[in-house]
Amino acid sequence: MPSPICLVENVNGSLSVCKDAIEFLSRISEPVVVVSVVGLYRTGKSYLMNRLAGQQSGFALGNTIESKTKGIWMWCVSHPYKEGHTLVLLDTEGLGDVAKGDSKNDGWIFCLAVLLSSTLVYNSRGTIDNTAVEKLQYVVELTEQIKIRSTNAADEEEEEDCKFVQFFPSFTWVVRDFTLELVIDGKRVTEDEYLDFALQLKKGVSKKVSDYNLPRQCIRNYFPSPRKCFVFPSPASPENMTRLESLQERDLVPGFLKVTGRFCEHIFHNSVVKTVKGGHRVTGKLLGHLVEIYVDTINSGKVPCLDNAVVALANLENQTAVQEALKAYQIGMEKVKNKFPVGVDDISSEHQKFSSLATAEFMKGSFKDEKGEYLKKLMAEAVLNEFLKERGPEANCILHMDTKLTENDRKIQEEKEKNALLEQKFKEEEEKRIESERMMKAEKERQEDQMRQMQEKFNKELEQQQQEMDRAIESKLNEREEMIKKGFSEKADLLNEEITNLKKGISGGFMKDYVMPILRAVAEILPTVLNYRVMMKGLKVE
Repeated sequence: MPSPICLVENVNGSLSVCKDAIEFLSRISEPVVVVSVVGLYRTGKSYLMNRLAGQQSGFALGNTIESKTKGIWMWCVSHPYKEGHTLVLLDTEGLGDVAKGDSKNDGWIFCLAVLLSSTLVYNSRGTIDNTAVEKLQYVVELTEQIKIRSTNAADEEEEEDCKFVQFFPSFTWVVRDFTLELVIDGKRVTEDEYLDFALQLKKGVSKKVSDYNLPRQCIRNYFPSPRKCFVFPSPASPENMTRLESLQERDLVPGFLKVTGRFCEHIFHNSVVKTVKGGHRVTGKLLGHLVEIYVDTINSGKVPCLDNAVVALANLENQTAVQEALKAYQIGMEKVKNKFPVGVDDISSEHQKFSSLATAEFMKGSFKDEKGEYLKKLMAEAVLNEFLKERGPEANCILHMDTKLTENDRKIQEEKEKNALLEQKFKEEEEKRIESERMMKAEKERQEDQMRQMQEKFNKELEQQQQEMDRAIESKLNEREEMIKKGFSEKADLLNEEITNLKKGISGGFMKDYVMPILRAVAEILPTVLNYRVMMKGLKVE
């Protein structure tokens, strides 16, 4: 993509998806690393995104107090360090634009940035003081604008609150035009320590203390640690700030360029592939679907739900996976047509080969087919039956090739003595028995191969879920250690309970939500009695 394009338009407070952007994303089959930048308008967000794209210009910077970026703009570039990955940069409309005057609309822009990204960059100016934290009010509203599960049960709201960290992006706070020294209590500190200090909680139960702690607690609850911070000096002299986009690197402050380099390196090395709930990696095509799902949900007046989005994505992808799998099988079997007439052994062998290929194609593109309903659509015996029905004359040739007795043979045989005819019938039955055993063996091998592929797919999804859970537990452990150090014993105990509940979810939740459904699907799809009745019906001469 040579330059950014609009992904989500925001006109008069109404959001709409840009079809050209979705069309572009639909052609990206690679995994995507999605970096979103949010923050108050006119704070230099677009400049950072341009640098991540490896360009001096691209996203509109503007040189007045008027906000230039409206809605969400997207720039897709090859990832500089991860081969086979696409870096998707999302530059969002500035929050708090006085010309707009709609904080709810701002909240949805912020919400979309969180839902779509794997790394969220919050951009502010000056210092991380109480005013700066309070301006991040949209974090406090996230639980009202995003749901994890589709249930409406009130008693599950608190449980959900502690699980956002499992699914939310990593968090980086960028402070622009920073002029202070990184010193706390006479001791020099790192940028990350400065952020941790700014997010420290106060002890007490008064309303003033609660109001102070709320946004800080939300950042701690929702975004996984370690959280990063970068402080930037002013990039240029005041007279040059209005033409920042056209400045050469030699015109920029060396300290600013140094921090910019560290920031870009951190994003490139540490931003992970975007995943949806369940740990499934998102491609450009899936990201486009996500954008449409979330914007449609917001426009309908409902709250975006992570579970519902995954279900909708899975349905779209699994339908496509079934079609691609069936296409692979049919293309393979079409080649068999040129070999007609052929024997049952050859048909059986080709059917087994292309059925296995179809299963592999389905497993590659599908996810979260927990009940096996889409896998059931790959019962390729039925496809084979249709294949043979379409070619009745050729199918009859198969029978004639494998039947030892021709019509002429039968006429001659009728003239022979009765005992010779009985002996021949016995041989025929024996041949059928041997043929049946051969077919059953081939079918068993095919179904064992399907079972193996299902097991591999399940293990992969289980590993993705484990990584998702490990990330959440590690973050909670870090928070608990800090609460213990700061003397917040009650909060540390609560975090301990959250950690215990998350660990329980690894064993019990995975078994209930993933292992049992897939085993039930296997039981339905792989019958105990292996036979080729459907296939033989297609070969039967009327």
